[in-house]
Amino acid sequence: MTITILTLFPEMFDGFQTNSIMKRALGKGVASIKVVNIRDYTKDKYGRTDTPPVGGGAGLIEKAQPIVDAIRANELPNTHKILMSPRGKTYNEALAKNYAKVDNLMIICGHYEGIDERVNAYVDELVSIGDYVLTGGEIPAMAIADSVIRLLDGAISEDSLKDESFNDSALEYPQYTEPYDFEGQTVPDILYCGNHEAIEKWRRKQSLKLTREFRPDLFKNLQLSKKDLKLLAELEDENPPKWEVDAIDKGKKFKKNK
Repeated sequence: MTITILTLFPEMFDGFQTNSIMKRALGKGVASIKVVNIRDYTKDKYGRTDTPPVGGGAGLIEKAQPIVDAIRANELPNTHKILMSPRGKTYNEALAKNYAKVDNLMIICGHYEGIDERVNAYVDELVSIGDYVLTGGEIPAMAIADSVIRLLDGAISEDSLKDESFNDSALEYPQYTEPYDFEGQTVPDILYCGNHEAIEKWRRKQSLKLTREFRPDLFKNLQLSKKDLKLLAELEDENPPKWEVDAIDKGKKFKKNK
C-alpha cells in the first residue's frame, strides 16, 4: 500500500516517517508514504494556494485548482481518497481496518479557514478525528496513516494486535511490569498464577469493567456473551470468585514446591 498525503507543509512528516514502529514498517516495505506539496501545483503567478473567501469573511480559503491538480497527478490505481474535514465521519478503529484493506490511500490535509467546497467532489470520503479545532489536517493525517500501517501484515506482531483496545469495541485490560510492589501498589496476584486460562478470564473481566467505567458509549454497543455477563456479575461481589482464588492458591503452591 502507498499512502499519499497532500499537504502545504510536507516537512511536518519528516520525523513521522523516521521513528519507532513507523520507521521499521516502512523500512520493511510493509507500506510506503508519499508526501506531496500542494504548492507545487498552483497556477497562481504569485505561487499562492489560498485566497480570501468569495462574499467576504475571515481568514483564507485553499483554492480548488492546486488541490485537484495534485490529486490527479498523484492518484494511483484503486486509490481511496479522503479529505480531512470537521464535516466528515468520526475516525475509529473500524475505519482503520477498512482502510487497511484498500490498495492505496490518499489523505488530503486542509489548512487555514477551510477548503473550496468544490474539492469535495473529487474525494471518496470526508473524515474527522474528533470534535475540536486544529490548525490543519497534518496531525490527523499522521494519526490515520499510523493506525492503518500498524494493521498491515508485517508491521507489528499479530500478538500485539490481538488484545488491543477497540478491537471488539472494548478497552484493553490493565497491564503491569516489575517490580511487584511499587510505592504500595501491587501487581494483581492472578497474573503470577501461571494459569493462562484464568489470566485471560481475569483480563476480560477487567476489560469489561474499564469499558463500562470509562467509555459507557462503547460499552452499550458491546455484544456481551453469557460468559461476559457472568464476569460482570462477579464485579458486583466484594469477594473474588472461587475460580480466581483457586488459580492464585495453586500458583502459590507451585512456586513453593518449586
